Amino acid sequence: MERVVLDPGVLVSALITPQGSPAKLWHAVVHERLEIAVCPRLLAELAGVLERSKFRPYVTLEEAQAFVAEVARRAHRVPDPSDVPRLSRDPEDDYLFALAGVTDSRAVVSGDLDLADLEDPPVPVLTPARAVETLL
Repeated sequence: MERVVLDPGVLVSALITPQGSPAKLWHAVVHERLEIAVCPRLLAELAGVLERSKFRPYVTLEEAQAFVAEVARRAHRVPDPSDVPRLSRDPEDDYLFALAGVTDSRAVVSGDLDLADLEDPPVPVLTPARAVETLL
């Protein structure tokens, strides 16, 4: 089974948009056709985003918290990476590459151009649509 790192934004999209590539990736995780790697920092970022009031029209706070718990339960969990080299325009995203490295993940899945536009990333960056085509 392939292992990947899903950017928190991809997980948010999977939760609030039941159709689409992010949701297909999440369903693959639920049905054990794809494994995701997470660390406390990724889970905290996901929880923080989903706690924002702008998401209340899509999910309740309780549903958001339950989703974060489900992501943690279904994922390959490791401690936060200690060595996070600066790679992208947004250094807050660089931990995703470090996480992919320490978990032997095949790719980082993200729609974030700060990641997708990297010339020579340490692991491939796939858009959610490309990840569905390539991995499922």
